[in-house]
Amino acid sequence: MSTKVKFEIEFPIHASPQMLYQYFGTPSGLSEWFADNVNSRGEIYTFIWDSSEEKAKVLQERPGEKIKFKWLEDGDDKTFFEFRIEVDEITKDVSLIVTDFSEEDEIEESKMFWENQINELKHTIGA
Repeated sequence: MSTKVKFEIEFPIHASPQMLYQYFGTPSGLSEWFADNVNSRGEIYTFIWDSSEEKAKVLQERPGEKIKFKWLEDGDDKTFFEFRIEVDEITKDVSLIVTDFSEEDEIEESKMFWENQINELKHTIGA
C-alpha cells in the first residue's frame, strides 16, 4: 500500500472568520459548496454527491477556527482533511488553509480539486 502525502493550500478569502466558519463547520454550510447534501449525526458527517455518499468523522473542532475530518472508508490512520482559518495579525487578512492527503502522483489533481471547490465557496459567499 502506498503512503499518502500531506499537502496544504492557502486561499486568501475576503470574509470574517465567523462567517467563513459557517461554510465548513456546519452541514448546511458544507452543502452549499462542497457536496450536494451534508447531514450530521453527532461527530459523523455524511457527504452526498449525486448517488454516492461518504461518511467522515470529526476528529477535532475549534469553532470559528478549524475543523478536521477523517473519511471513514480511508483505512490509513494518518490521513485527514482539515479546514483552518488564519488571520494575519497585522493586515487582518483572512486565509483558509486546506490540509489533505493524496497519492504522490495525484497531488496536482487533488490541489486542482480543492482550488475548484474553494472557488465555488468564494462564489457562494461573494468573496
